[in-house]
Amino acid sequence: MKKSITVIGLGGVGGYFGFKLAQTYSVSPDVSITFVARNETYTIVKDKGLTLLSAEHPNSSAYPNNLINNLHDLPVSDLVLLCVKEYDLEAVCVSIEDKIKDDTIILPLMNGADIYERIRKIISNGIVFPSCVYVASHIKEKACIEHKGKPGKIILGKDPFYQKFSSDTIVSLLKNAGIDVEFKEDSLPDIWTKFFFIASFGLVTARYNKSIGQVNEEDNLKMEVLTIMNEIKQIAILKKIKLSETIIQDTFEKAATFPYHTPTSLQLDVQSKKAQNELELFAGTIIKYGKELGVEVPATTKIYEEIKQLKIIL
Repeated sequence: MKKSITVIGLGGVGGYFGFKLAQTYSVSPDVSITFVARNETYTIVKDKGLTLLSAEHPNSSAYPNNLINNLHDLPVSDLVLLCVKEYDLEAVCVSIEDKIKDDTIILPLMNGADIYERIRKIISNGIVFPSCVYVASHIKEKACIEHKGKPGKIILGKDPFYQKFSSDTIVSLLKNAGIDVEFKEDSLPDIWTKFFFIASFGLVTARYNKSIGQVNEEDNLKMEVLTIMNEIKQIAILKKIKLSETIIQDTFEKAATFPYHTPTSLQLDVQSKKAQNELELFAGTIIKYGKELGVEVPATTKIYEEIKQLKIIL
């Protein structure tokens, strides 16, 4: 029976992985690929296809089997890749809720420690594989994604509520499209390991408008990062997330591998006074979990309020 894969969101992440799926399967009799795109991106993909500028693909164009610009037209799918901005997550889930079968697999390729929980508050059926993604890709222009560095990678794990559901089919489909995918029984440690870095460094770089290298070098800023990490660690322990004993040291070492002047996405968004950004995804999540678990998070709360004020006065 023909498999149906739908990619919602053609930004840096969805565009990269969606391209690989479309270029592999758009001529396959066994798999159908649907892209969901809006406005100008929809028009360009319809006329010229999706472009991926990457050393991995000499042929830089790919076309899906189906292209839609309205989530209400979403086909019933075997696999849905959710590649939307976190602030759009709830609205997207509400729009697609009635399109999810009991055996539809939802793969959220998004940043954040609470993505699975937020999806499950709206979509009660289907299979949701908690996942995290690493890929150095961004929108160069509408419907054109630029990728540099290592091949993108997806780490996914079992749905906590459907432990017996096998991931073999989906992993094979992704791997056959040339996607580096790793299955783990429990992917939450990987999701939280990434959150340690993006939340702590994202908040401090955004608050002081300093690069990752500067924050990692200046003792007072490094101490703020450390304090936020310790608040996240307390939460993770209470949530029984199996993190490395050296998670904090590892995170600082990871930061040191970035080019000195690298900014974070939250830093760029705050400086440009972008209305929607990752502040709630990072600080909001820490504060929410702190309240739920009785963990005090004064450092995160302080920097959260300061960044909100920055957005007003910059």
